[in-house]
This record gives sequence, C-alpha cells and structure tokens, in this order.
Amino acid sequence: MNKSSEKPKQPEKLGVDEYECPICKDTELVLKRDEQGYEIASFCECRERKAWKRRFKQALIPDEFIHANFENYKRLNPFQQTMYQMTVDYLNEFSVLKQEDGTKKKIIPNKNFGLIAVFGEQRLKELPIGERSIVKQQHNNFGIGKTHLQIALAKRLIKDGFNVLIVSDVTFMDELIQAKMMNDEGETLNRLLHSAIHADVLVWDDIGKAKWSEAKEALYYQIINERYRKQKPIVFNSNEDRGTLSEKIGYAAASRLIGQCGPYLLEVEGEDFRLQKSG
Repeated sequence: MNKSSEKPKQPEKLGVDEYECPICKDTELVLKRDEQGYEIASFCECRERKAWKRRFKQALIPDEFIHANFENYKRLNPFQQTMYQMTVDYLNEFSVLKQEDGTKKKIIPNKNFGLIAVFGEQRLKELPIGERSIVKQQHNNFGIGKTHLQIALAKRLIKDGFNVLIVSDVTFMDELIQAKMMNDEGETLNRLLHSAIHADVLVWDDIGKAKWSEAKEALYYQIINERYRKQKPIVFNSNEDRGTLSEKIGYAAASRLIGQCGPYLLEVEGEDFRLQKSG
C-alpha cells in the first residue's frame, strides 16, 4: 500500500464512560440556552465535589492519619474529652456565608489553636538518665491523640471549603533548609513559604521537633510572623512545653504562636495509647 494513501490517525476521543462526570465531560461547566437562544455557562454540580478532592490532595494529609476523624477518636478519660471539646469549639469558629450575589464568604478566626506538653521533651532529655522514665510516666505527652484530633479538624475544614496545608515539623524544616541551599534563585523556597503563609489554615504537626539551628529559627519566625500579620490561624501540636518550645523555635516566634491562641491553648498529658495497644 502506498504510504501517501494512508489516512492520518485521528486522536482518540473519550467515551461517555471514561469521563468522571458525563454531564460536563470534566470541564466543570454546563452550557444552557436562555429564552433568547444565547448560550450561558454555569457550574456543573460536580464542581464542588472535585474542588473538595483537590483541597484534600493539596492538604498533604499523612498516610497514617488518612482515616482519622472525630467519630473514631476515642474519649476514654477526662483529658481526651477536654481535647475533643476544645477542638470542636474551635471548629465552630469557622463558617461559610452565602452572599446575595451567590458567592461564599469564609469566616476564619484570627486565633491559633495549640495542644502542647505540660513537661516538654527537651526538658525530659536534660534530666539524669535514671530520672527520665519516672518523670515521663508522670508527664507523658506522647500517643494521646493530639495529631488525630487536629487532622480530623483539618478534614472537616477542607470539606467546608477551606484551603488547609498540613506540615510535619522535621520533614517541613528539612525541605525548607534544602530549598534554601538550592541554586534556583530561591524559586523552590519561595514556593514552599508561599504555601505555608497563604493557606487559610496551617496545621503544624509536632512543631519544635526538628533539631535547632539559627537558619531554622529564622524560618519559624518568618512563617509565624507573616501569618500573625495576616491574621491567619495556625493549628499546632507539640511535645514541648511553653518554655522548651520557645527554645526550639525562638522566643519571638513562640510569643506570636502561643500569644495568638487566646482560649485555644491546652497543656495536655496522659497515658500513651500506643503502648496500651501493644500491651
């Protein structure tokens, strides 16, 4: 057969079953004609569902907490009930109001929400080895459900339309330091900082866990201070107490972080549920 007579292959078209939404064919827009015959575009009913999926993916929820929610958080003792109630109270500070023009207005509290230790990990490490186990039993802050509750909070906010970013302290600070050292004119660092500073809500897991350095202290301050200036909330938990957290992230950053909590700062301790499960 003469090659010149061969018909060029046409690009394959997706069938109806191959679209996630057969109504708008994944464009999230539906065209309708008005009474005068003009085509008018309107949002498809799938738009909000897909937006929720995008927000959920962008939040970077850790794999081990992908199933964490309020319903499966176990309140076995008074301190867990107190943590749960404070988290729910904080959630109620958020709302989305539908305005007359059909747009939605987000109501975001200018308060941070923190769950911290009574007796910090750094303070524990400074004790003589023989005293550590005894003090840890008296003031345990590990495995009590701080992260579970705050991830549950994040999920609910994402579902309600808020943009949430979740970061784990050690990984996040390492990424920032590595980006700072990259030879890309600060592009990667600025992208990471922009996400952390401009998210509706920043959930900072285990803040103060990373090994201290002057460069990290400067980054803590930059992010926390910018969010403080913009009145954007930080939801955080830490295995450090008020004093040791200040030593780990810097006194200026800690002052803004903790000082912005108002009534939403709780010093917690109790039994490690991870040890109970392995027992």
